[in-house]
Amino acid sequence: MLFNSYEFLFIFLPLAFAGFFILNKFKLPLASRLYLLGASLFFYSYWNPCYIFLILLSIVVNYTVCQGLWRGQKNKKILSAGIIFNVLLLGTFKYTDMVIETVNLFSGSGYSLFNIVLPLAISFFTFQQIACLVDAYRGNTKPCSFYDYALFVSFFPQLIAGPIVHYGEIVPQLQRLRTFVFNPSNISIGLSFLFMGLFKKTIMADGIAVYVSPVFEQASAYGHSLTLLEAWGGALAFTFQIYFDFSGYSDIAIGLARLFNIKIPVNFNSPYKSLSFQEFWSRWHITLSRFLTTYLYIPLGGNRVRIPRQLLNVMITMFLAGLWHGAGWTYVCWGGMMGGLILINRLWKKVARPLPVAAAWFLTFFTLIFTMVMFRAPDFNTAIEVYKGMIGINGIALSENLLAKWGFLGQLLADHGVVFTNMKPFWKRNDEIKYLLFCLFFVVALPNSQEIMKRYFKPNWIWAILTAIVAVFGVLGLSRVSEFIYFRF
Repeated sequence: MLFNSYEFLFIFLPLAFAGFFILNKFKLPLASRLYLLGASLFFYSYWNPCYIFLILLSIVVNYTVCQGLWRGQKNKKILSAGIIFNVLLLGTFKYTDMVIETVNLFSGSGYSLFNIVLPLAISFFTFQQIACLVDAYRGNTKPCSFYDYALFVSFFPQLIAGPIVHYGEIVPQLQRLRTFVFNPSNISIGLSFLFMGLFKKTIMADGIAVYVSPVFEQASAYGHSLTLLEAWGGALAFTFQIYFDFSGYSDIAIGLARLFNIKIPVNFNSPYKSLSFQEFWSRWHITLSRFLTTYLYIPLGGNRVRIPRQLLNVMITMFLAGLWHGAGWTYVCWGGMMGGLILINRLWKKVARPLPVAAAWFLTFFTLIFTMVMFRAPDFNTAIEVYKGMIGINGIALSENLLAKWGFLGQLLADHGVVFTNMKPFWKRNDEIKYLLFCLFFVVALPNSQEIMKRYFKPNWIWAILTAIVAVFGVLGLSRVSEFIYFRF
């Protein structure tokens, strides 16, 4: 079930909300938690009922291992067994076909693919529970009931695309009485985040998506080459699409959780304002970066080892980050690109002065657009075709109207490979350039949702009217329902 759907907003959410607080009204906190657990499991199984057994198996096995660790059995074999179970579960469903395709490619064999349909959120709830096992082994968590643990894993606002929450962030909230008290302030905050996120998804992300698919489809088609502006336009459009898509989901998740008096961590903090790729990863998918740092990079040695080993640790971590995002070598390559840029950033700090702020931002953002091609492309051939267009191999195409207007300059450009066609000027073509400039202004100059709430939120009629306006636009955008990009990771 999608957050940006009529059945979620007008059927599931009202029923989940009403049932939760009606049971609380009758002083039945246990029944309320069980009701919310049932609603969350229904939410998960709505897309494919069969996979309810998968998430329940994962919950039961991990809770059993946690119970052993909580009881003082701090045996590394128990922890290892739990981690191996999670890795095998994730690997079987997400990477089996990728491994078979790779073997077929390099060995010339013809093994058949299983064509496994990836279960929703398996990457998220697997990492979430691995973190829980490690925290239990370290003695950082306290025991809880099975239903609280199951709700911690399956709580629907954060289940599908994060954030990757920690046990200690959610379970204590489920165990306190004030969580079950109707709180108008939290309702107001929750609805504000919900509708800001819905606006970002249905108006901003889905609005710019129409400029993305044609470019990558053309790059995938045999014999169709992208010119410079077409390639850069498509790459830039996707860079904004994934921003608003993921930022929108993160806001919706925070808002939905707040409706139930639960606070979940911020997962997105204006990453396109970053001045380096190290800063970018402290702002983009914050909880994934936290997980990889805490449970992979630091155990590998982190910054405690010599520089060559630090650099290796960074690359291992980022390759895994890429692989986590998708079962394809393009994702692994994207992770490697990100790791390489972080290494360059670190080495630059050691040997040179910091760049001016404007130059640092431009270089980071410009390079980020380039890397996003690899993230979006379905295969390497498509990515290569887009890159060829971006570096000008396929030439530059401009409107023939400009040839006469530019006179000598236009003729000079034509003599040096610029093609003038009967196409509309780029800045007039479907208003694409205007949309891109608006998106750039939105992500760089305007405050993000957290900043808006901190600076301007007041539970009064003016705020209610503004929220209602944003809500109307967000709901009107539901006519073009689409999955969140992180929906199937």
